[in-house]
Amino acid sequence: MPLIRLDNLSLAYGHHALLDHVSLELSRGERVCLVGRNGAGKSSLLRIISGERGADDGEIWRQAGIRVAALAQEVALESDDSVFDVVAAGIPEQGRLIAEYHHAAAALAQSQDPAALERLATLQQALEAAGGWQLEQRVETVLSRLQLEGDVRFATLSGGWRRRVLLAQALAGDPDVLLLDEPTNHLDIEAIRWLEDFMMNFAGALLFISHDRAFVRRLAGRILELDRGALTSWPGGYDDYLRRKAEQLETEARHHALFDKKLSQEEAWIRQGIKARRTRNEGRVRALQRMRDERNLRRERAGRADIRLDQGEQSGRLVFEAEDISVCFGNRCVIREFSTTMLRGDRVGIIGPNGSGKTTLIRALLGRIDIDSGRVRRGTRLQTAWFDQQREQLDPHKSVMDNVADGSQRVTVSGRDRHVAGYLRDFLFPPERLQSPVSSLSGGERNRLLLARLFARPANLLVMDEPTNDLDVETLELLEELLMGFSGTLLLVSHDREFLDNVVTSTLVFEGDGRIGEYVGGYSDWLRQQQPVAQAAGKRPAAKPAISRDKSAGKSNKLSYKDQRELDALPGQIESLETEQADLQQAVSDPGFYQQAQETVKIALARLEAVNGELETCYERWEALEAQKN
Repeated sequence: MPLIRLDNLSLAYGHHALLDHVSLELSRGERVCLVGRNGAGKSSLLRIISGERGADDGEIWRQAGIRVAALAQEVALESDDSVFDVVAAGIPEQGRLIAEYHHAAAALAQSQDPAALERLATLQQALEAAGGWQLEQRVETVLSRLQLEGDVRFATLSGGWRRRVLLAQALAGDPDVLLLDEPTNHLDIEAIRWLEDFMMNFAGALLFISHDRAFVRRLAGRILELDRGALTSWPGGYDDYLRRKAEQLETEARHHALFDKKLSQEEAWIRQGIKARRTRNEGRVRALQRMRDERNLRRERAGRADIRLDQGEQSGRLVFEAEDISVCFGNRCVIREFSTTMLRGDRVGIIGPNGSGKTTLIRALLGRIDIDSGRVRRGTRLQTAWFDQQREQLDPHKSVMDNVADGSQRVTVSGRDRHVAGYLRDFLFPPERLQSPVSSLSGGERNRLLLARLFARPANLLVMDEPTNDLDVETLELLEELLMGFSGTLLLVSHDREFLDNVVTSTLVFEGDGRIGEYVGGYSDWLRQQQPVAQAAGKRPAAKPAISRDKSAGKSNKLSYKDQRELDALPGQIESLETEQADLQQAVSDPGFYQQAQETVKIALARLEAVNGELETCYERWEALEAQKN
């Protein structure tokens, strides 16, 4: 029995039908990916399913009592609550109770107020009655895995981090139906892999939109395609869909060619004059009219973007040479004694957790920030174009046209003068969109506009910071082709594993404590080079590069006797702390715990807090020593 069923749903903007009498069923356990071009109506369909908006026509049936959670493509929530409160709000009934318990526990840890202790006891009893302990742990787990700090105010976060919080909110509620619109945007690779594992074990129905082909291949068991208002279901995985879709398009093209040839012949016949309108030919005339009507109803596929790049003059052979550079902020070094040489034509991928220093490295190489030590030598005749993931180079109040041509009607691309309307048509912007303000564009349209702005200027050094967010797969593949044929130098920050594999020739990986490893090949090549070390260590630490230009590579990373003794002792210490943590959590959960003397309760809660901190310290120290050893 389906959880949700759509029957003959229709939705149009003006005369443009996004949904043309579409039908759909979603059942428990399904993992379905919704694909289609930017602007096809995918996000609108998800909003209809979630109940956020209605359709123009058709029926929606939902199984009684089902819980539906959704992550939108754009962040709309404004809240002064803490991150913990926002995430807990994803649990409809117990969310507020969990948040209150969290705040009461934090207050008790900082005061000796008997009223605070009594308040905590009351909330604990309420949580036990509502079965909320497991849900509270679920909130904590999701916060940890998505690297979110629960006590931070939501309003202080950037757009990317707010989106991550709303993803956590959707995951925390354990819904029956989960709707995710581009869930991997602004997540680093480790967080994406965790999300994949989480979704593989999700028991409800999952419907998601994603441009991340590796993510889609891992999760999708069925593909839904929204194309020219029609919704088509393709059983099987993403590769099966690609193969069968190509066959369908080929068949459709042949059918249209035969139809158009027949129509052309009939139009030629009708133009012969009076004999075509004789009574005995009225049936043929009516058939021609039906063919004309059918041709008028045909919706052609949207055009293919024609992305080109003005490659400018050739730079010098040397692009960057860095020697033992370090960049620190206070006591934290995000780049530590890093050395590399980049030559003309190198395509370098940069991988690392959010906040690890990827953009800082680019700014240091370009000379846009000061380094604390070391030296950077830059090549000659560099013409730099920077794709900024925050799209700060776009003025949201200006029109699409003015953002590219700065008020002019003409642009010069590769030495050729062009009207801006024709140039923007190559990036799939129709004439009616040219005067629209950037603020009205979708995420994918803004990315295409930023590409159009950048590629209208000559460049032999491309810096691209998360360029794939919100792009449809077809445009993404065109961008891949362009970058693979680019004769200049590319620095690419991306979490898109397949994009990295297809484009880059070497990879820089932030491996913790400011250390950066250099590897030949893309993401999969880096992963393969990790495996021997990971198997030996029983975990996934950072591996030594196969071929490295880092001058520190020649130095010994062997642990001192003292550090090795500490590393050997850590597993046993962690096991002991985890056992104590489990015992304390079980004691605190006992209904009679707060009936004891207040001093006994305080000591137990303080010890639980201390054990949690000691465990975190041990984990961090273990990872640091393992990384140093390797």
